[in-house]
Amino acid sequence: MRILKNTFAAALLLNTAALQAQTTWPLDSTVLVQTDVVTGITRPWEILWGPDDYIWATCRNGDVLHVDPVTGNYTTILELTVSNNGSGEPGLLGMALHPDFTNTPKVFVVYNFTQGNTIKERLSSFDWNGTALSNETYLIDNIPGNQIHNGARLVISPDNKIMMTTGDTGTGGALSQDLVSKNGKVLRINLDGSIPSDNPDPSSYVWSFGHRNGQGLCYGPSGILYESEHGQNNSDELNIIEPNRNYGWPDVQGACNTTSEMTFCAANNVKEPIEEWSPCVAVNGLEYYNHPAIPEWQNCLIMGVMGGLNGTGGSNDRVSILHMSEDGLSVLSEDKLFTSLNQRFRDVCINPNTGALYVALNGTQYPGTAPNKIIMFAPQENTSNVVSKPTVGQSMSLFPNPAGASITVEAAESLLGSDLTIFNNEGKQVEKIQLQSSKQVIDISRLPEGSYWTVASSALGTVTRTFVKTAN
Repeated sequence: MRILKNTFAAALLLNTAALQAQTTWPLDSTVLVQTDVVTGITRPWEILWGPDDYIWATCRNGDVLHVDPVTGNYTTILELTVSNNGSGEPGLLGMALHPDFTNTPKVFVVYNFTQGNTIKERLSSFDWNGTALSNETYLIDNIPGNQIHNGARLVISPDNKIMMTTGDTGTGGALSQDLVSKNGKVLRINLDGSIPSDNPDPSSYVWSFGHRNGQGLCYGPSGILYESEHGQNNSDELNIIEPNRNYGWPDVQGACNTTSEMTFCAANNVKEPIEEWSPCVAVNGLEYYNHPAIPEWQNCLIMGVMGGLNGTGGSNDRVSILHMSEDGLSVLSEDKLFTSLNQRFRDVCINPNTGALYVALNGTQYPGTAPNKIIMFAPQENTSNVVSKPTVGQSMSLFPNPAGASITVEAAESLLGSDLTIFNNEGKQVEKIQLQSSKQVIDISRLPEGSYWTVASSALGTVTRTFVKTAN
């Protein structure tokens, strides 16, 4: 039954593919095809490719989503109460899956909560039962948080430890140099929440210190741990994280290149970044790319970049392809891609089956204007066979796209009887229609020209699609 559902969904997509307007991005020898997977979610912060061939996503409002990458159908598998309902920087942030997920289906998340009038941060684990996350266990509780600079990126190390960034909470950086504080650090944690006995201080989670606000973590193939970190006004950083090393904040920004910085660096064993960006461009999620599907990206770090507090206005928003030296210790060059989308690129993940890149978008302005999306960039010759395992989902297609006076909706049987809601690109509902047949023509002649997205839901989940309205 699972395979039949997946085959039906794929058939819907293939039958209408010729009628879809596809955006392509040529590299040297590879052409990437852009596809919207999910549209209209609330400020996605972390996206992971799971061993079940689903995309796992956190949203800052407290939702964890389980996304079928074939159809875009998603279910909400956890709803947490978070600070400010995730409307600003605090909220549900980092996530990692247990390294032996098949046998130990646990999910680790970091989120901010409010206690009285104080924002705090928590690392928790949840059990996955195949449909939902439950049985929360606090691993580290009551880390000081704030309206800004909460860090919270997670990655599992090759020796099966949780690595976690924490921010300086925007209080000037004194906590970053205080080894008693958990703030402004990279922490190393056992999977059960205890302190590893081989940490630099066996009584402390602290692995490295002197950080401002780490936003990306990933491992390279030789075990190098890379971290992307927000600077203040200048010197966003790409760091190689080493145990018991000081990364300088607030006394050093970027490289040790002023008299006072050089003095501090010499006295405090400061590790300088391997790359920096000035003025700050808001570097974010990191992944190491080593898949043959896109040869131009071999031995590269892929990094989401949001463009800074001015959003996309400064044209610094992009996905950065960082070409690394053979030993992984330096950046040789940077390719800046997808800037013309005018989107803040929050996080990235890689499909291990096809080498396709998925990115989480946070709109055009801080902290994340509508519509937020997850989109895919796949090699042109390999855009449909995206999973190795069958997925359970439901699909919906819109064609032709772009559309003039009318558009045809082709929907899975499970969606019949549900409402199809149409939103404009600012997130305002403009139409609601009941889906009455598996192939239904909808009059859109009264809609102004522009970009739109649609939502339909059933007991199986939610499917979204985008379309462009042209002249009638």
